[in-house]
Amino acid sequence: MRALIADDEPHLALYLRQQLAMLWPELEIVQVAVNGVEAAHGIATLQPELAFLDIQMPGLTGLEVAQGIEGPTRVVFVTAYDSHAVEAFEHAALDYILKPVKTERLARTLERIRAACAPAQDDARLSRALARLLATPAQPRLRYIRAGQGELTFQIAVEDVLFFHADDKYTVVATRAGEHLIRTPLTELAAQLDPELFWQVHRSTLINLAFLDGTRRDESGRLFLRIRGHQRELPVSRAFVHLFRAM
Repeated sequence: MRALIADDEPHLALYLRQQLAMLWPELEIVQVAVNGVEAAHGIATLQPELAFLDIQMPGLTGLEVAQGIEGPTRVVFVTAYDSHAVEAFEHAALDYILKPVKTERLARTLERIRAACAPAQDDARLSRALARLLATPAQPRLRYIRAGQGELTFQIAVEDVLFFHADDKYTVVATRAGEHLIRTPLTELAAQLDPELFWQVHRSTLINLAFLDGTRRDESGRLFLRIRGHQRELPVSRAFVHLFRAM
């Protein structure tokens, strides 16, 4: 299994990492994030099975990071404030640990994690192995999308695509001229597209930055994107909101 640690106090993050190495040597620490924004991005891109999140962090709190998780990552909160316990479990946390972290308490948490996550380990290993196979060798950048519609086959230049959206068994290819359906999964498309031009803004959406017209926040603080040539606004999940803070 793989885990991410997020804590804005480096010495505490290092201590937790050392304790995890002692109690669970097989656990792979894929990233140590120093703030909530970095943690959210790491979880969204690396998809670790576990995340040990400090609750009080700059940028995004651990609770906000957990709220934005849309993949398989399970959360253990690490906090100096016992009052956060109830709220932690409202975010479906596997457990929470009070600071300073005690070895005995962490050991009990790891036992609980093993019991809760054991059935999914084989599937997770298979998924990672398949991901490595798909990533090697590196594929050339995609230039055209072929989409069938009845007896017709359309060849769509990637540069003309406004966005891709995963829809059940299909992926929607949206252009100014209309929409087409293809069977290529979004993850496979993302691996072949230029990451400087196509950004993932939701677990089911990739946008072409060349057509980004603006952003809007609603009363609850959710971020939406306006795409030139398309009427409907696209939502941005919390895990990817940080991409647009400099805009």
